Amino acid sequence: LTERCRLDVGPDALVRAATEKDVDVVVAAIVGRAGLESTLAAVHAGKRVALANKETLVVAGPVVTRAAADNGAELLPVDSEHSAIFQCLAESRARQSQFATANQPNTAVDPSAKTHWPGVRRLILTASGGPFRDWTTAQMREATIEQALAHPTWKMGAKITIDSASMMNKALEVIEAKWLFDVPADKIEVVVHPQSLIHSLVEFEDGSLIAQVSPPDMRMPIQYALTFPRRLPCPAPELDRTQGWDMSLFPADPDRFPALALGFEVARVGGTAGAVVNAANETAVDLFLNGQIRFTDIPEICRRTLLDHDHESSPTLERLLKLDVWARGRARELAQI
Repeated sequence: LTERCRLDVGPDALVRAATEKDVDVVVAAIVGRAGLESTLAAVHAGKRVALANKETLVVAGPVVTRAAADNGAELLPVDSEHSAIFQCLAESRARQSQFATANQPNTAVDPSAKTHWPGVRRLILTASGGPFRDWTTAQMREATIEQALAHPTWKMGAKITIDSASMMNKALEVIEAKWLFDVPADKIEVVVHPQSLIHSLVEFEDGSLIAQVSPPDMRMPIQYALTFPRRLPCPAPELDRTQGWDMSLFPADPDRFPALALGFEVARVGGTAGAVVNAANETAVDLFLNGQIRFTDIPEICRRTLLDHDHESSPTLERLLKLDVWARGRARELAQI
């Protein structure tokens, strides 16, 4: 190792790295609940956090957002869908700021502020639909691990690819959007967009829509989170405007994908629900990848684990972490493993 490199190990190594005095931006990209402590430490340290770990807000949304407000930390989304929403809202608010500054110099609007989105009717998250977009429930019941891992658009790790196949990934994104943008669940909608060119949309009270459109390449939202509010040249490919664009949108089907309905329910009730469903899902996905349960067992195990827990509306972080352990054990019991 050179003098500028340091090897750090142990359970607190990530926390120490995330809170280094000279660190300006922390990219939180650890998969699952495992990323919570280091991300929360960065928030408490007042860092700008480029959030690629959606589970942090799913598990501890109220704790994290309250800590961000108390410590002056910034939460900037890396997920392509939430980055798209953020870009649409930021551009709208930046224009309001320019107008306000020109007409009332002391009323400029902060484009990165998340609350009180004036004129916004709905946030619309797009979903590719995954490999089972056109499958029946009966077909999905017999789905193999290889089929579930064959995502038609994105190349991702195994856990998030399975989440995409079950649409649990979109369910988690609904919960994340609720906390990240401070909006109720009934102002969030999910539509299926197989081409993955429209990454999300914002609908305004006059019925107009603003969308963020780009090729399905994560380099763009990653760069935006790192450089906001600046826009710099990006190495990601651009859309070929000389060719026709096929962009279809249609409603998601929560009957075939019950995980999606579960996500909206968790977003509505808040509290401990997110921690429980996330832990049950991580456990169920692991069981499926090890060939121990069917694909369609995943959302059912999550649903039953949620029903079996005693909901609390204002939990502490310690309570959420204890429930995480409980839910993993309960999910295995329900799977009879």
